[in-house]
Amino acid sequence: MIIQRNIIPQIENHLHQPEITLITGARQVGKSTIMHILQDKLKDEGYATLFLNLDFETDYKYFASQQTLLKKISLEVGGEKIFVFIDEIQRKENAGLFLKGIYDKKRNIKLIASGSGSLELKEKIHESLAGRKRIFEIMPVRFDEFVNYSTGYKYKDKLRDYFDVEKDNTYIFLKEYLMYGGYPAIATSKTAEEKIMTMNEIFSSYVQKDISWLLNLERPDSFVKLIKWLSHTTGSGINYSTCAKDVGLSIPTLKKYLWYAEHTFIIKSISPFYKNKRKEITKSPVIYFTDTGLRNYAFGSYGNDIALENTGQAFESFIFTILYDLLKNTSHNIHYWRTTGMAEVDFIINAGLDIIPIEAKHKYIKDEKISRSFRSFIEKYKPAKAYIINLNYRNSIKVNNTKVNFIPFYDLFFEHILHQ
Repeated sequence: MIIQRNIIPQIENHLHQPEITLITGARQVGKSTIMHILQDKLKDEGYATLFLNLDFETDYKYFASQQTLLKKISLEVGGEKIFVFIDEIQRKENAGLFLKGIYDKKRNIKLIASGSGSLELKEKIHESLAGRKRIFEIMPVRFDEFVNYSTGYKYKDKLRDYFDVEKDNTYIFLKEYLMYGGYPAIATSKTAEEKIMTMNEIFSSYVQKDISWLLNLERPDSFVKLIKWLSHTTGSGINYSTCAKDVGLSIPTLKKYLWYAEHTFIIKSISPFYKNKRKEITKSPVIYFTDTGLRNYAFGSYGNDIALENTGQAFESFIFTILYDLLKNTSHNIHYWRTTGMAEVDFIINAGLDIIPIEAKHKYIKDEKISRSFRSFIEKYKPAKAYIINLNYRNSIKVNNTKVNFIPFYDLFFEHILHQ
């Protein structure tokens, strides 16, 4: 049984649009599996398909030129409509220009390409494919997807009821998810030993196949050291000088490495929210890992009790990934708020004219207590609504004119906070 991914219907709906369907995401996050699922569905519907993987030498030869690929496609189907799947497209130099050339020929060809790094790693992809693509970013398996898989899809159509009724089991699943993360091969592994071995392979593959190639490093030790350093400061602002000194990099090289880590979908950075430059922090980004398991692995606590000591930090990262996934195809941005007086709010969603403060609390709570920092933000900025995301409690109160919603974390999968 494979994990059913919520994003597949969205991609499937785009298959019959003329633009290139571009599937991105971290290595081994499930892109190839999704493409094979889509290919099988198209085959069942009677369409001609071709699947090429640039990691394979036997397939790479067809990308020597656009004409070479077009000849291969013509050999397979002649002039018939065909769906061409291209896996690991980032292996092709000037991939955006290459795909643009195929697309602009207006042949009866639909391109579906995937890559474990943004194509802009090697070129200005947004310029070369402007108006010719739609990007679908694949995240690690979401918690709701993981629970559906783990319960054999018995509660697929009533999962929210399951979470409300089976609170103990829900928290057991949450602890496992926070510990091991959501890579598909991890989520489907049966034992802790198997999960550890699989994560080791995922991390090694990422460093060796993506980072070493992108940065032309013979020994990417300094990059690995940076990832480990970041694992200890998740959710905290980065001091570039301190980080560069600790890792042994110049600040320009450090910033380049951070850029590559983000554009290979391992980390995400968020900038501070501020209006008063004198009293609010305005520079340092905060880093979150896109997968809590990978963060634990880099930290050195994967699969052991040390990770449980940092569950609050892991929960905050977990909430960030949910918010990011909900907002990634919108114009809204996620920030954090901290003042020089040490007041802080985990997340601020900038939704146009509206701002929404959000606190992540890895706690079972029984009442509507609000931290001084959270109240300070509400009094200062007067948002229409605010959220305190916790393990179990659901209620709402008014603080001045702000509606403060207390919601269990799993409500995020069923109600979009921007629309409540």
